[in-house]
Amino acid sequence: MGFQENYLKSVLFEFQRYKSMGDKTFAQISDDDIHWEYAETDNSIAVIVKHMVGNMLSRWTNFLTEDGEKSWRERDLEFEGSYISKSEMTTAWEKGWKCLFDALSQIDATNFQNKITIRGEEHTIVEAINRQLAHYASHIGQIIFIGRMIKGSEWTSLSIPKGASKAFNKKMFGTGKH
Repeated sequence: MGFQENYLKSVLFEFQRYKSMGDKTFAQISDDDIHWEYAETDNSIAVIVKHMVGNMLSRWTNFLTEDGEKSWRERDLEFEGSYISKSEMTTAWEKGWKCLFDALSQIDATNFQNKITIRGEEHTIVEAINRQLAHYASHIGQIIFIGRMIKGSEWTSLSIPKGASKAFNKKMFGTGKH
């Protein structure tokens, strides 16, 4: 497998992994929880998702042929108001991810060397994808942290729970150490 195929396979895996962590967070919270803010100046999960979806639709619609910052995007409005319900939020979330995955599926050997623009700045495909992967990872980390704050002791860890590393390693490797 060449660099291009390996890279695309790797980023597809990472995007799917981060989406899954968001999905698993949403499964643990209620409709009311999506609007919870630690402080008045903070963003709720619903607002973060609204921003992510706006970004995804802008960046990944016609990814190979148009600037990633679309003229129709109203970025500032992404931080005002939010979704009414968790169902509405997750429907938008799925739409954003579908746009991303559809765009990634269009990248192949014939266009991998193309240049992509975001806000008029030229990027290689690798740079453009890495930029978005880092952006979404940071916001999904925020979503997870907020979900964990909301749920407290009722939170189900999305990774190895605190204090469970030895048991995990024993299960994975047959011993307490790797």
